[in-house]
Amino acid sequence: MWSIFVKEIAGFFSSLIGYVVVGLFLLFLGLGLFVWPNSSILDNNYATLNEFFQTVPTVFAFLIPAITMRSLAEENQSGTIELLATRPIRDGEIVLGKFLAALALTCIALLPTLLYYFTVYQLGDPKGNLDAGAVAGSYIGLLLLAAAFTAVGLLASALNNNQIVAFLMAVLLCGLLFWGFDLISSLPVFAGRGDDVVQQIGMSAHYASISQGVIDSRDVVYFSSIILLFLAFTAAAVNSRKW
Repeated sequence: MWSIFVKEIAGFFSSLIGYVVVGLFLLFLGLGLFVWPNSSILDNNYATLNEFFQTVPTVFAFLIPAITMRSLAEENQSGTIELLATRPIRDGEIVLGKFLAALALTCIALLPTLLYYFTVYQLGDPKGNLDAGAVAGSYIGLLLLAAAFTAVGLLASALNNNQIVAFLMAVLLCGLLFWGFDLISSLPVFAGRGDDVVQQIGMSAHYASISQGVIDSRDVVYFSSIILLFLAFTAAAVNSRKW
């Protein structure tokens, strides 16, 4: 598993694409936080990271599929999945190694955003007028969301030989799981009759709950269940592909 983890990390940063993806991620979030009129804290004169944490899930829905699309689709296309089948490594270890590598890459991309927190902290009046608890909760929520999107992206990659198709499928699934149930709950048939239950099925409600700075065990259990479920589906897909 460790060798797969190292191989995935090295493969991502061995080409220019890895640096471009991370750079665009940071550039897009930086522009949204400090430059674009509708979300810039400099224009709104209010030191907050709320817009940042509301924007990141949208960026994650494209960034993480871009990271995971080659993880297993490339193995399927090149036929190296059969080579992995001949080695003394279980399907779960293959999936877990690739999952941890993709999640680590996402964390590497997210780590420089702590500079945004430091900047907003300094811009506060008085300095430090920022809800540190809510920020910490939001970062925990982002990590759980990143892990869930990574598991979804791996399943899409395992089901396809084409990386572009895997990317598009992952984007669609991530969007459905995060925003889809909110849209479904807004239908007239659910108005006042279970709309809150439908919302709880989606990721958005649980992410918003954690972002308030309160770590509810129900939200953690929800994200953990999503991660384990999709990793199990991915392991089953890898096993079927191998044989």
